[in-house]
Amino acid sequence: MRRIPLLWQLLAINTLLIGGTVMAALLIAHPALDTANGRQPFVVLGGGVIAVLLGNLLLLRRRLHPLAHLIDTMERTDLSSQGRRADPRGAESVEVARLHAAFNRMLDRLEAERRSGARAVVRAQEQERQRIAQDLHDEVNQALTAIILRLEASAQDARDPLRRELRETKLLANQAMEELLNLARELRPSALDDHGLVPALRQQVRDFSERTGIHAEFRRRGDVPPLSNDQQLVIYRVTQESLSNVAKHAHAGAVEVELSFVGRTVLRVSDDGRGVNGAARNGGLGVSGMEERAVLVGGSLDVRSKPGQGTTVTLAMS
Repeated sequence: MRRIPLLWQLLAINTLLIGGTVMAALLIAHPALDTANGRQPFVVLGGGVIAVLLGNLLLLRRRLHPLAHLIDTMERTDLSSQGRRADPRGAESVEVARLHAAFNRMLDRLEAERRSGARAVVRAQEQERQRIAQDLHDEVNQALTAIILRLEASAQDARDPLRRELRETKLLANQAMEELLNLARELRPSALDDHGLVPALRQQVRDFSERTGIHAEFRRRGDVPPLSNDQQLVIYRVTQESLSNVAKHAHAGAVEVELSFVGRTVLRVSDDGRGVNGAARNGGLGVSGMEERAVLVGGSLDVRSKPGQGTTVTLAMS
């Protein structure tokens, strides 16, 4: 069923009411009016009806414009973005102002619920990461250490070529233990607690460059303001995930990590790799996880990438 705009419905009703009233008044005042003598009164009254309708149209359009503006705002509102609200200043009636206020309260509740949900998910992830890191350090690391010691003891009593093979195996075990410790450090960033955000990020970028061979630079702009533990952890994890994507997918030769505190806190990770299209960007690369972390601190995440033009991940917080 085709719906008619409220403006035209009101205008049609007013037209019928005004036209019917005028015709009734005219017939009562001139019951014997014929077409020869009564044309001028009809013309005058018809002109008056048109003038009243035009004035009514302008008035209705002015009064209904704030409602149309509110509807446009509701249709454009992206619930994944933060802080967008309907502006009640254009409301000229109590009812429209109440609609604005109710819509804004609904957005406030949705944002609060989304932030609460993101906080629960992210904290559960961090607890699981810490548990796995602790298990790797306490259990697997100790087992590898015991294996390395036994290999060394066996190699001392053995003769070539068995001695050489045992020491090569020991070397592989040492490499595995080093990778294990690196993984445990990534799962539980002790550097963040021990040294602070900026030194931890600088070390993270340095380790990334040494591990992957990709040229990586870290830049800081402005003085570091007081940041909550959640904010620091979100910045660290988004940097970590972005660098991981560069290593796995970008085929980049260089990457730059910039942390700016000028005006507001903005993290930007840019690479010169092959880039990705929109479908690949939205469907993977850990973007949803990074967005959840951004919501946790009331921030926003933006990923811009084009094939052949690299990728830029931007995390902005107020």
